[in-house]
Amino acid sequence: MAYTVQTRIDDVIRDSVFKGAGASIFPRDSWYMQGETLGTLDLAWYSCIRPEMTVKICSHLHDEAQSGRTIFYPIYREEEIAADPDKQGCGLFFFRGKAGAPTAVCCAGGGFAYVAVIHDAMLHAPTLSERGINAFALIYRPGARTACEDLSRALAFLFSHAEELGISMEGYSLWGGSAGARMAAWVGGMGTAAFGEKALPRPAAVVMQYTGLSEVSREDPPTYCTC
Repeated sequence: MAYTVQTRIDDVIRDSVFKGAGASIFPRDSWYMQGETLGTLDLAWYSCIRPEMTVKICSHLHDEAQSGRTIFYPIYREEEIAADPDKQGCGLFFFRGKAGAPTAVCCAGGGFAYVAVIHDAMLHAPTLSERGINAFALIYRPGARTACEDLSRALAFLFSHAEELGISMEGYSLWGGSAGARMAAWVGGMGTAAFGEKALPRPAAVVMQYTGLSEVSREDPPTYCTC
């Protein structure tokens, strides 16, 4: 299937090639999304949406899945999802770089009300992968605490499966915009143990965009901020 600006969002979500992960490309709560096609998609608080990029991202994921590559990795086990259904759909979209290259985890904004991954983290991750970095776009549960718990779990997953995924977690980085920037800063500065996971190595760098976070501590990794 060749996606175009006329492709219906529902057709992407239901495309069997995604094996159920298509729904995670878009906000799970339709309150924050308008439009019926890739060309008319509009998200709350995102005023500069380029339809050609929406098509490009969805087409790339489709082509990767069609070629037999796994594009989405759930971060919670089935029994954990059964105990807490909100964990359904949480996971990592993989944008491959070079085998054995460092890793970047990208966290989208959305005001901790929804996850705007299609027009945030999924713009950064492909650019990083084109430069050889193994990049992941995180789908998390909205809410400041749950989002950080999911980012911490995602890091635990990546450390545990690094060899299988062909990535290096040495010198990994956390990226984020708006709410995602806060997630990256909090987990990077406080560590994964503060959010229910075992203590893991801190990131080599945090890259933040468009957020007003003013908290600073001596534990923070090197942090780069852009407006």
